[in-house]
Amino acid sequence: MIPAAFEYARASSVEEASKLLSKFGEDAKVLAGGHSLIPLMRLRLSQPSALIDINPIKELSFIHLENGKLRVGALTRHVEIQNSPEIKQNLPMLAEIAGEVGDNQVRNMGTIGGVLAHADSAGDYPTLALIMDAEIVTDRGRRIPAKDFFVDLFTTSLEPDELLCEIDFPVAKGPHKYIKFRRRLFDWAIVAAAAQQTDSGWRIGLTNVGTKPVRATAVEQALASGASPEEASKKAADGLSPSGDIRATPEYKKHLAQVLTRRAIEQAKA
Repeated sequence: MIPAAFEYARASSVEEASKLLSKFGEDAKVLAGGHSLIPLMRLRLSQPSALIDINPIKELSFIHLENGKLRVGALTRHVEIQNSPEIKQNLPMLAEIAGEVGDNQVRNMGTIGGVLAHADSAGDYPTLALIMDAEIVTDRGRRIPAKDFFVDLFTTSLEPDELLCEIDFPVAKGPHKYIKFRRRLFDWAIVAAAAQQTDSGWRIGLTNVGTKPVRATAVEQALASGASPEEASKKAADGLSPSGDIRATPEYKKHLAQVLTRRAIEQAKA
């Protein structure tokens, strides 16, 4: 299908992007990699009045280690995250998750900021951001904790004229695993589970079992109390209300949440 008519503008700086967003109003959309937005526009499920192309803003593409945190620019491509020695050394699960995003074309064009701002419940980065208490930094200087950033499906706490500029992840070098269950190699996750051990204990997260990423605190508490991965993972479905679709029923997604959580913990420990 053909997208509905829209205006197009390119921004060469964060300041210019902010001005353009204010000019075109709340119906404008930011264009980064475009691998999520453009398909929705072609199906006319999204009909923005204007696209603000931020790809020329080189200052939004970076990876810095600073004061025990990894600062990742919003325009950093998946392939850059996947291959970054700094990320592999200080938050290896982030590099591994980047390698699970789409195919080579998607990884070379797609951006971490685009995935987070799009807030698809099947997105991979949001789960890691949530369980690691990452902060999302905007052009207004706001630092939004991940737990407050994701509001609902395709909905974040960003204002209509606010730009996501940076994501700050705490360093975590401990045992970890992200398991993504899907029908085909490059598909979105039907369900995925993340397990990361930190100095304060295990962090467990689930992807695509609700309208936003889920932190499985019941599983974390069970592990902290000495439960085995098999026992703790039984609590992964606690409080979940996943929606069914053509790939999985709600009951099957709950089952997958338990199975994948157990496997993620066991493989991380191994």
